[in-house]
Amino acid sequence: MKRLNYLTIAIFLLCTASSCQKVVDVEPISNEVVSNYYRNYVEVNNALTGCYNGMQEPLLYEWMMTELRTDNAKQRSVNSTTNANVELNQLNLYTAGAQHQQIYNYWLSVYKNIRNINYVLRALGVTYQNGALVYGQPTADVTAAQKAQLIGQALFLRAYHYFNLTRLFGGVFIVTQPLEPTASKQVNRSTVAECYQFITADLEGAATLLPANKYGQIPSTDVGRANAWSAKALLAKVYLTLPTPRPADALTLLNDVINNSGYGLETNYANVFSINNEMNREILFTVRFKSGLVGLGNPMVNTFAPASSGDAVVNGDGSGFNYPTTNLNSAYRVSTASFTDARKPVTIGNYAASTTPYYVNKFLYKVLVKNDGENDFPVIRFSDVLLLKAEATGYDGVAGTSIGIINQIRERAGAGNYTTGTFTSAFYKYPATGTPAITTQAAFLTALLDERRLELAFENQRFFDLVRTGHAVVVMQAYYASEYTSHYGRYTPTIPLATLQANINTQKLLLPIPQREIDTNNEISIQQNPGY
Repeated sequence: MKRLNYLTIAIFLLCTASSCQKVVDVEPISNEVVSNYYRNYVEVNNALTGCYNGMQEPLLYEWMMTELRTDNAKQRSVNSTTNANVELNQLNLYTAGAQHQQIYNYWLSVYKNIRNINYVLRALGVTYQNGALVYGQPTADVTAAQKAQLIGQALFLRAYHYFNLTRLFGGVFIVTQPLEPTASKQVNRSTVAECYQFITADLEGAATLLPANKYGQIPSTDVGRANAWSAKALLAKVYLTLPTPRPADALTLLNDVINNSGYGLETNYANVFSINNEMNREILFTVRFKSGLVGLGNPMVNTFAPASSGDAVVNGDGSGFNYPTTNLNSAYRVSTASFTDARKPVTIGNYAASTTPYYVNKFLYKVLVKNDGENDFPVIRFSDVLLLKAEATGYDGVAGTSIGIINQIRERAGAGNYTTGTFTSAFYKYPATGTPAITTQAAFLTALLDERRLELAFENQRFFDLVRTGHAVVVMQAYYASEYTSHYGRYTPTIPLATLQANINTQKLLLPIPQREIDTNNEISIQQNPGY
């Protein structure tokens, strides 16, 4: 069950939902009265919980910026002329421009929450100067322990947002304190290196300040909040993503999480996403949602459910967005006679009554009211941590640590031991000998990316994985070719395959800076990303 924390503007909702036990968060108090708020621990903590809730809105658009730009998802409606479908097609085809509304919506929702986080940090005396955090005297009345924990959580949330922004847009606007409109126009884009210096500083601070209670020993009031383990895991991913990666530093953090955090794999893959098993030992950090008509439900259940299915799949019908590709569907190994990948039915549903039957099943919940799902959205899972360790380690032999990790993930999903026959006819672990054995770094990286794809599908990881490892362009060009006849060749007017493949290049991996940011700033000149 779940406990709700609300600000004064939501006291009524708190009273009506107080029997639940899920910590979800509400938007901070309005800026007009901010000077009268953030005075003590209770007020700052309430404001911080509002920042946790502020993580929900970007997720309404994040799948468009990530999954829809990979080989995991495509647009169900090829030639639809509705604004929603046109905009989604542009993202899927890599033709979105700087005026794209959904890109701007995502950008705005993220920076809105960054502003809210900066209010919290200002009350706690935290500034960022000359590439480092400075911990000053707080204006709020808090103890040293309270201050450390509040700062650590706020730094984690801010770093999470900037990590996503930097990976999607390149160098962005680093805003470290609440700004008046005039002052905000003086802030220009920072370099990618400066952004990562900032992100790293925030996460290193969070990892130091946050509590390191083992899973199972976390106080009930802190369940669902960032801790030292989630900060270290995210920082490790940052280290692997840097323009000059730091795999050794990432490995130190990942080993600490794996060996000392108390987190681990769930025995059953489906249990990871069950609403009856939320905040399980595999979830290091998640964006929390709460059903029950309190304005905090997860809309993905209806957004991703099959269109025109009525109430057959979920109450209120579905939109059919984030439509699973044939390419992904075929990547899961299933067999009626042998070992089968148990992740497939958890991840992809099949509505047989439709001519386009596939849909994202991972976040399905039998809602009573449309867009009011209970499902949380995982940000960091233990399986992600394990696979990041394999990536940081690199290929270390057919019987090494890295292949062992991949096989550990596959075994949890139902893979059996391979002996003889066709390796792709069923779902197996990678053997130490024979043709299916992984014997090179290149083959290892391909296997690792494949495993991350199957394990983390529709958790908004695939795009970042492909870009981080330098595989995005070649994978997407091959994907377009694989589904050209069945899907992409059906667009009107026809898009030649060569044109489609040319759309995806290293420049277009970055999204454009929203044109409104450039056009409305009459103080400084803001540079657009190349190719837009």
